[in-house]
Amino acid sequence: MNQFQTLKSDLTKSRIIKADLPIIRDGEILLKIESFAFTANNVTYGVAGDTIGYWKFFPAAQNSDNSWGCIPMWGFAEIVESKNQNLDVGERLFGYFPAADSLVLSPVKISDQSFSDGKEHRKELPPVYNNYLRLNGESNYDPSMDPIRALLFPLHITAFCLCDSLEEDQYIGASQIIIISASSKTAIGLAQGLADSKISPKIVGLTSVTNSKFVENLGCYDEVISYNQLEQIDYSQGTVMVDMAGNREILGTLHGKLGDNMFKCLTVGMTHWDNKTTAEDALGQAMLREKTEFFFAPAHIQKRIGDWGHDGYAKKTNLFMNA
Repeated sequence: MNQFQTLKSDLTKSRIIKADLPIIRDGEILLKIESFAFTANNVTYGVAGDTIGYWKFFPAAQNSDNSWGCIPMWGFAEIVESKNQNLDVGERLFGYFPAADSLVLSPVKISDQSFSDGKEHRKELPPVYNNYLRLNGESNYDPSMDPIRALLFPLHITAFCLCDSLEEDQYIGASQIIIISASSKTAIGLAQGLADSKISPKIVGLTSVTNSKFVENLGCYDEVISYNQLEQIDYSQGTVMVDMAGNREILGTLHGKLGDNMFKCLTVGMTHWDNKTTAEDALGQAMLREKTEFFFAPAHIQKRIGDWGHDGYAKKTNLFMNA
């Protein structure tokens, strides 16, 4: 088995480890991982690996000092060996996998549509990540869409959760929502969802000069401002910020200029992980930490499954994804 691992203390360092193929026990299945998407979203998994527990999903092989980890990916796999009477060899799955070529799962809560991995080390982790979809159980499954699904599914689900959470909170009374890194896929999904709602505040997208025209042409932002023209922002308006990047220069400037008019800053992505703000630097002092929170989509998903049930949640997210 080959396993791609990342050094937890330095995400720029990686290695590929060859390990023995796992032996499966009664009730378990062995998967051949076919493909997965590797995006900026996975960088956030690595940055928040210890804080949220992303390193715990797939323990790294040959890792006695626990310094290496497997960043999770969304993708597809095929069952190549089964000791579970409810799951057959040849069946394909969509879900959460390590960057490896094999994985052993212990399926529980098996239905025609899905099951959960019941491995002991995953029991305390967010349930949404432990769920695997059985593609045989999808009436409209189209294998030609596999690459797009692996790429966009986690990002657009996060966009749905952001839209739903903001609407539930009545946009915290803000007059504008500023989305940082407006060209990112999650940002685009969020902006489109807000625009479709017809009741959202003004949607302002911040992006680089090179991406400005692209973002403007999307048609889902009311205003697009490049990072070198931040003076064009109306700082007198009550504002919610949604940050996809974690760039301290941008955040420090916006926090400082908005002051009391920044009602909340939701941190979604941390792709600028090597540009962290510290409490000691000037930009760190400008950031309003008491108004900043990390938006954890799995927690919102579990809340809505509790509110709407699995079928209700699936219906609403499918409508959002297909809009």
